[in-house]
Amino acid sequence: MITSPSTQPASSAGVRLGVMMFLEFFVWGAWYVSMTGFINKAGMSGLTAAAYTVGPIAAIVSPFFLGLIADRFFATQKVLAVMHILGGVLLAAAPSFASPYDGAGSAFLHPFTLILLLHMLCYMPTLGLTSSISFHNLSNGEKWFPIVRVLGTIGWIVGNLIVSQLPEKDASASQFYVAGGGGVLLGLYALTLPNTPPPLAGKRPTAGQILGLDALVLLKNPSFAVFIACSFLLCIPLAGYYQQARNFVEATGAVVSGSAVFTMSFGQMSEIFFMLVMPLCFARLGVKWMLAVGMAAWVARYGLFAAAADHHVMWMVLGGVLLHGVCYDFFFVTGMIYVDKAAPPTIRGQAQGFLVLVTQGLGMLLGAQAFGDLVSRYTTTSAGAAVVDWRMIWLIPCAMAAVILLVFLALFRAKRDARPGV
Repeated sequence: MITSPSTQPASSAGVRLGVMMFLEFFVWGAWYVSMTGFINKAGMSGLTAAAYTVGPIAAIVSPFFLGLIADRFFATQKVLAVMHILGGVLLAAAPSFASPYDGAGSAFLHPFTLILLLHMLCYMPTLGLTSSISFHNLSNGEKWFPIVRVLGTIGWIVGNLIVSQLPEKDASASQFYVAGGGGVLLGLYALTLPNTPPPLAGKRPTAGQILGLDALVLLKNPSFAVFIACSFLLCIPLAGYYQQARNFVEATGAVVSGSAVFTMSFGQMSEIFFMLVMPLCFARLGVKWMLAVGMAAWVARYGLFAAAADHHVMWMVLGGVLLHGVCYDFFFVTGMIYVDKAAPPTIRGQAQGFLVLVTQGLGMLLGAQAFGDLVSRYTTTSAGAAVVDWRMIWLIPCAMAAVILLVFLALFRAKRDARPGV
């Protein structure tokens, strides 16, 4: 059953959807980066890689949920409500499952890791659900969705700021209560959102539709295949940023207002600016060079981190954090636009799902494990204290991102002013 977008004024719909998006990313931002502080305090540092692997696992599973259940049987806003209320309760319960981990047994079977996995299995599908609700209820998605989405970035920043003001800052268990409470609040708020019927009601989607595998036909285009391969590979070093950047900021003393999490929020602040100037940059640079600038920013970021490591050069650390806006907006947001234009309308949604599966799922999954091994390799013990060789830890992803950039520049052939992928 196909329904028309909401007929309410765009400004009214935009405000309501903006609140939804604010809360959506507030929930994620209030614990995801900052939880390493809590993990370290609780004596669970050995769980770090596993804790940052559950999100990618959930991202791989979420297309099944969206394709089999959310898109077929229930109104989208109701599914969003149930998932956030359940996910919020699970996240608030996470600190109760914390216990020291000495490396004995599987990190993935530790109760703390398992409760985070259950939460992320609830949360990850909501990223797609909030986008579906937004596009369905906005009369002009291209005009209004970027504005609605920017409020999500602001929500992430506010989550960071609240955690930075807690008595124990990011070492506090309260961050999970704040994030979990935000999830329950969003779940209740979702029940007030405009009705968004399931898009595939009465239809039986194929396995290819559920997984986005019908979009594999796009890989026949060499440039699209290069883009997908580079996106997958770039998410390996990206996982390292989410997993270890907060620890690096604290280790180098590049802490603003006494909080490493507050320092990390500068990255999202820059994201707001670059997202707003993206249309102008896109018009001047085109798809290929927007993507290339985004990839080059990853090289620069990790290069700055590596250069700052030995002598704790604060401006280099802050510069690397501030580059997040270019890293994310110019590559990942541009990538979504490229996929939208490259795919025929009949498989456009599947193509976006395939991109998420490859990047947030497979790429981040491999990256979380690889970066965990990298940190272990370059961590030694001296006088009973752990000594981390941050220079090497950041040089390796810097070199990897540089190679990916060169491959992309050599092989990607989409014309600047032509329809991408055609």
